[in-house]
Amino acid sequence: MSHLQIKSEIPGTVWKIEAKPGDELEPDGTLLILEAMKMEIPVSSPRKGRVVDIRVAEGEVAAEGQLLAVIDPT
Repeated sequence: MSHLQIKSEIPGTVWKIEAKPGDELEPDGTLLILEAMKMEIPVSSPRKGRVVDIRVAEGEVAAEGQLLAVIDPT
């Protein structure tokens, strides 16, 4: 199975990164939190898997459709 690419659904600032490469996540496990229009929006894993890479840094502005993380589904 190929890696899952997690992309931003909205433009926003990366407020906090919750997961790091190597972490195992359950479905709906939080990868990071975006801040947009003074709201905190969690970005979650759609299925169980291991975090391969986080492609953004805290404080970075993420565009809609930008790659945020890569997950190896298990």
